[in-house]
Amino acid sequence: MTLSALDLFSVGIGPSSSHTVGPMRAARRFVVELEVAGLLERVARVQVDLLGSLGATGRGHASDKAVILGLMGATPESVDTDTADERVAMATDLGVIALLGTRAIDFERSRDVVLHLRGRLEGHPNGMTCAAFDAEGHVLLERTFFSIGGGFVLSQEEFAAAQENGGAAATDEVELPYPFANAAQLLDQCARHDLSISDVMLANESALRPAAATRAALLNIWSVMRDCVDRGCHRDAGELPGGLRVRRRAPQLFDVLRERDGLVGQAATPESAPAAEGLQAGAAVATRRALDPLAPLDWVGLYALAVNEENASGGRIVTAPTNGAAGIIPAVLHYYVNFVPDADEEGVVRFLLTAAAIGTLFKRNASISGAEVGCQGEVGSACSMAAGALCEVLGGTPQQVENAAEIGIEHNLGLTCDPVGGLVQIPCIERNAVASAKAINAARMSLHGDGSHYVSLDVAIETMRRTGADMREEYKETSRGGLAVSVVAC
Repeated sequence: MTLSALDLFSVGIGPSSSHTVGPMRAARRFVVELEVAGLLERVARVQVDLLGSLGATGRGHASDKAVILGLMGATPESVDTDTADERVAMATDLGVIALLGTRAIDFERSRDVVLHLRGRLEGHPNGMTCAAFDAEGHVLLERTFFSIGGGFVLSQEEFAAAQENGGAAATDEVELPYPFANAAQLLDQCARHDLSISDVMLANESALRPAAATRAALLNIWSVMRDCVDRGCHRDAGELPGGLRVRRRAPQLFDVLRERDGLVGQAATPESAPAAEGLQAGAAVATRRALDPLAPLDWVGLYALAVNEENASGGRIVTAPTNGAAGIIPAVLHYYVNFVPDADEEGVVRFLLTAAAIGTLFKRNASISGAEVGCQGEVGSACSMAAGALCEVLGGTPQQVENAAEIGIEHNLGLTCDPVGGLVQIPCIERNAVASAKAINAARMSLHGDGSHYVSLDVAIETMRRTGADMREEYKETSRGGLAVSVVAC
């Protein structure tokens, strides 16, 4: 499978890439298939069944809402997050849904979007079936989809072909100038051609589209990340949806840090592309006023909290590489832009390219799905990606970058996915802030070495895969184990 940086980083909607973004894409794909087959006008009813982890935690992850929006024709990239709840409520209250916005049919939410608390489809824990019926109740079309993490969706046939192909989707391969399937091959390409990891990734991306288009797309991703942080910092400090009564912490923390560091009146992030004169003033203030040397980490924690609070409330975010771990890469990238001297736009592009190169290794050789391997596949992968990316833009060699990425995942091995109440809030939000600091530490540790280390990134990724396979289902995004049970029991 030819994985692009733009596959790993995509604009979407919270709170979950596998449970919100994936189901929305699958539902829309189903009704588009109906339209292409000339069946849409004959549809009288549609039923979507969510099984496995999608059913067990779908309510807290807004999977049912995502399905309804997808049936209406919405996409995660363009859906209006401010009116999405209103559109879903209207369809529910009126008992009518317009497929692709055109074909109006009767709709009964509890009957037509079913979340199965028990039972799953063979093959993957995130399975869903879509069926369309005519007025006589005859099945017009039925499809099974799997949401395999990071917003990626495969039909049952595509999933089966992927399994036969060693886990890679059966897509048309693009001939890449510097192909790699694991970290050892990536390092070999760097050594043989005297390239950095970001150089290799950009050259491969250029086989898919012009280099200028890739750079523009990545800078747009960065812009969405900045906007997300800024929104998260300026929201009212109220409660997040879902019933746990978790309060937003980013707005208050933002005010505290601005007051402490003398930044009152400034934005959370630069409004323009990063340049020396446009950097958020945190680093300069920290140096000038001789603040606590760990003060920048307060800002890093803020950036991560802001993103994941936006995600928890269904806001616009960048899947990086999942929604549950979406705060880590933006937080570490903000650290680079705001606290590293001479940070520039080129560094932002290189950061994202390096992170994507590492992310493809996890996607290809293990999983980024919390329902499949636990949170080590989400927060662990993102921490590894951010650590390696930061190491590169700080001047690290490919060997040091690989070392940083290995440290990032090694110390997240075994991390369970146990969201309280099925909501992407506890422990998910704080977990992103902690992993962001861990990624920065991993990058700095690797830079103090020469890149040689005992455990390779490939071994760590394979260990993550096997650990996920050994992990009990209760600890893989079912909310039936770990904190999800302990908090309720208390």
